[in-house]
Amino acid sequence: MNDPVMTDMRTQYAKSLIQVGKENPNVVVLGADTTDSLKTSSFGKEFPERFFNVGIAEANLVTVSAGLAVSGKISFASTYAIFLPGRAVDQIRNNVAYPSPPNRQGLNVKLVVSHGGLSVGPDGGSHQQIEDIAIMRAIPNFRVFIPSDTVAVSKLTHLMANEYGPFYMRMARSKTPLVHSESQEFKIGKGITLRDGSDCTIAACGITVRMALEAAEILHNEGISCRVLDMFSVKPIDHDLLEKAARETGCIVTAEEHNIFGGLGSAIAESVSESYPVPIKRIGAQDMFGESARDNEVGLLLEKHGITSFNMAKQVKEIRNKKI
Repeated sequence: MNDPVMTDMRTQYAKSLIQVGKENPNVVVLGADTTDSLKTSSFGKEFPERFFNVGIAEANLVTVSAGLAVSGKISFASTYAIFLPGRAVDQIRNNVAYPSPPNRQGLNVKLVVSHGGLSVGPDGGSHQQIEDIAIMRAIPNFRVFIPSDTVAVSKLTHLMANEYGPFYMRMARSKTPLVHSESQEFKIGKGITLRDGSDCTIAACGITVRMALEAAEILHNEGISCRVLDMFSVKPIDHDLLEKAARETGCIVTAEEHNIFGGLGSAIAESVSESYPVPIKRIGAQDMFGESARDNEVGLLLEKHGITSFNMAKQVKEIRNKKI
């Protein structure tokens, strides 16, 4: 594969917020003393009357966002993944997801976080959020997105602004390679087939999508045909696409920057087991916390947890032997 074009999700998110803010005067943006890091302060410069920095008070961030939503605003609340949902599960559940106006489910609040997963190396294991997908997909009325690149961030930000209800979107801290073209369509509950194949499927999300494509190329050179799915919509998940992959390829490897319990791998295993059970191998943090890693050591940290294209290719070759 060619060397990828690297882009920054936080920068694109801030640009997209300004775009949706121009399109809809009801869009408001909130932060919790991380607005410079997440670049959302640029929205505040453009629309100071619609920008709120509540300080280091994440529970308050969620509650204020809910209050603005009740008053008719479209609230985008952002900070680091370790703090949302980490410090505010009660407020997320009871102030955003639970209250439901007539014919609505939840409030119109979008929780968009950065610094998700193990790749937040320098911040250490205490700040490497690997439980958030499990938490957020278990809360009724929430929809959960994990974009793989800045194209996805832009498209999904616009989608959330135009779609009523609670959303959770998790971005990476580091620059990420472009995976999608600008023409790619993103729909709630629909995965994307990036590469077709017949021998096995790799279903990935976030930074692991590019790794999955690299793994498929490695396998292609060894005569193995591997399908690659970008499962950016973790909840709702694309049951039809997964069943099709299970039937046509006979086995699935999942990859994520999250604990293998409760994340994308679990969601896929749950879905496939109810439609067309096939062997599944989950790649991710193996029920253990991360640890400190300098920026140039993040690759080693991911490798420790098996989150590499080489391990994906290895697991595909092993799981093919378990096909029924």
